Amino acid sequence: MKILVVGSGGREHALAWKISQSPKVSRIYAAPGNPGMANICQCVNISVEDIEGLLQFAQQEKIDLTVVGPEVPLVLGITDCFNAHGLQVFGPKQKCAELEGSKIFMKDLLKKYCLPTADYAVFTDKEEALAYLAQKTAPIVVKADGLAAGKGVIVATTMEEAQNAVIDMLEKKVFGTAGEKVVIEDCLEGEEVSLLAFTDGKTVVPMVPAQDHKRAYDNDQGPNTGGMGAYSPVPHLAQDLLTQIAEEIIDPTIKALASEGREYKGVIYAGIMLTKDGPSILEFNARFGDPETQVLMARLETDLVDIMQAVVEGTLDKIAVEWKADSAVCVVLASGGYPGSYHKGEVIKGLEKTEQLENTVVFHAGTKQNDENIVTAGGRVLGVTALGEDIEQAIKNAYLCVEKISFSGMQYRKDIGHNALHK
Repeated sequence: MKILVVGSGGREHALAWKISQSPKVSRIYAAPGNPGMANICQCVNISVEDIEGLLQFAQQEKIDLTVVGPEVPLVLGITDCFNAHGLQVFGPKQKCAELEGSKIFMKDLLKKYCLPTADYAVFTDKEEALAYLAQKTAPIVVKADGLAAGKGVIVATTMEEAQNAVIDMLEKKVFGTAGEKVVIEDCLEGEEVSLLAFTDGKTVVPMVPAQDHKRAYDNDQGPNTGGMGAYSPVPHLAQDLLTQIAEEIIDPTIKALASEGREYKGVIYAGIMLTKDGPSILEFNARFGDPETQVLMARLETDLVDIMQAVVEGTLDKIAVEWKADSAVCVVLASGGYPGSYHKGEVIKGLEKTEQLENTVVFHAGTKQNDENIVTAGGRVLGVTALGEDIEQAIKNAYLCVEKISFSGMQYRKDIGHNALHK
């Protein structure tokens, strides 16, 4: 089989790495890919948003399966476009990706089917939104309706912050068209957890749980980021709770979409708040998470290509998805200043020293080849991922690898996975 992986981050590198272990696969392409992926893929310089360019390439190379990493091409309809030309894609169609692409669609769907989520109201007019806020108290959440590169959700701790968020979105247009409509919703309290699942539109197969670390600095301090690391399993999440989330939230959501004529095939990612009244839905993503994918792929035992084919063909009930008993930890190495402004082009040293380490793989997230050197090209640069017989050993293995890598301004959290040791 020939596989095309769409994307260029750590998630896509992890997916390509797992796909490369399948005996079914003869060749992997990555568009646009990154220098780390170039060891196992042929990278082609096509943007993830260039759906027509990706289609032409897939037709020309007779690609058997296209695996879509990021949300943007899914929301743009890459699956519909490829399917219309007889090509298979792992990733939901445009009308299903709307679950992530539109906060309003998601909230309205949940409300219609009586699924647990925070109370909310939708606005396109600034004055109406501010008048609504005047009746509420902080903390409160203001969300841009559309995709805003992960920056469109403001958890306001003061009413002034909430008012400024509304003004930024509806008046100043800081998120462009993504913020033309806003959702204002009550702030849920509790512990936030994520659960990912494979689904072919009928069968839902939850993955093992993975927990990411969003804050930039140790002890969950500092600004939110795309994720500074992850670990799996999550010992304090009881199996009965995970079963409850799958049966009472994910499965009914897939059924609700089907009732709306939207057959969802791919990965669904549920962001859940464990409130005193039970699990409640914060958000859905229509793809794998990052950096959760790095630890999940390290633990996945079953051939990923077999799972993806079963999803596409609607035969997921015939597949037994199995996981390694080992624990996995991913430590993200970021550019100095991330998630704020940061320098690019810093030379990364020590990558060759990591290749001899057992149970460890370094996934590239924001890197570029510059002559003989691999240099930084993003906020999150590398995802150092390690297995161990337990979380403690996985942590040791990951940080042993981190010590061998350096670049100017490199920052990372020193406490990834420690939550699992103390709960």
